[in-house]
Amino acid sequence: MHAINPAHRKQATWWLVALVGLTLALAGLAVPAVSHAEESNPNNYECLGSIAPGKPEVGSEEQQVAYIFYCNGPITGYQLQSQIPLTGVQSPPLVTAGASVLGAATGKPLSDTFSCSGEVPGYAVNCVGAAKTGYETITGQFAIGSKLCAEPRVDPLLTVTYAYLEKGVVTQAISGPFDLGRPSGCPPSALSGGTRLNPKPVTLKTKGKGKGKGKGKKQATAPKKK
Repeated sequence: MHAINPAHRKQATWWLVALVGLTLALAGLAVPAVSHAEESNPNNYECLGSIAPGKPEVGSEEQQVAYIFYCNGPITGYQLQSQIPLTGVQSPPLVTAGASVLGAATGKPLSDTFSCSGEVPGYAVNCVGAAKTGYETITGQFAIGSKLCAEPRVDPLLTVTYAYLEKGVVTQAISGPFDLGRPSGCPPSALSGGTRLNPKPVTLKTKGKGKGKGKGKKQATAPKKK
């Protein structure tokens, strides 16, 4: 796992607080009152996603990173938090019906949408809007200032929010973080096989002592008889 500068961690936390606040402000317009008897617990959603090389942006030579994810319940906002600087944010992402994570979304495009922004350069993408039902696939992309497969490879964490009316009171829920993992399509490296939330154990190589070269411990010998 790559360490995050405390100042950057504070910045991302501030963005998440602002995201939740804006989501709550839009909740009455974006999400009608619902009964949660048949919904997943919005504080304990399960979300699944991945990242891959993105499509080139007109007028930009920066590395584009595509992300795709879905959750098992409706959401009204989300944040992607990176451990390396983000240099651009695409908006709006595409929302489609049905879950499709490993590859491009193949479902029918929906009218549900999100508006995304973030400080550039920065460490977070913040989006507000609505995926009104569970298992809607959200596809978007952002830019980074390094090559996709260069170490440390980008590995964003996803946090989702949901604002809804409960007995006339706006209620908020937050689920995550979920690790979207390292980018697909890159060659293996020493860090392959791990993620930010589940890093690969670091193994230290030790130099073995040569045999028959007098580098081992000397054995004790019995004293000679006089």
